[in-house]
Amino acid sequence: MTRQAVSTGGAPAAIGPYSQGIAVDGFVFCSGQIGLDPATGELVPGGVEAQAERALRNLAAVLDAAGAAMADIVKTTLFLADMADFATVNAVYARHMPDPPPARSTFAVGALPKGALIEIEAIARRPG
Repeated sequence: MTRQAVSTGGAPAAIGPYSQGIAVDGFVFCSGQIGLDPATGELVPGGVEAQAERALRNLAAVLDAAGAAMADIVKTTLFLADMADFATVNAVYARHMPDPPPARSTFAVGALPKGALIEIEAIARRPG
């Protein structure tokens, strides 16, 4: 088993001792993405909808750097600062996920890094 770090400037740099993603045995394990603008390192304005949109674009950038795409995702986990945002996040999520959508879990959490409202992590199968 050879682990390969995945890194891209299209997503925010890690804010701790972790990789944006790890590719191993045909899979890509993506670290959680929040709604940080990779250019500024700040949360995007506009609330949970804008943060979910940015988090998904960040996730797509990590997958792209690993040779995968959103269509290759098999499992996601969503972490919400407020479960009242579930419907709003579902609408954004649905625009980014192809049919059939990946398996998913969603949790409400006490807090997220940098005061984010949502974090999304994923596991994808690299084509080929």
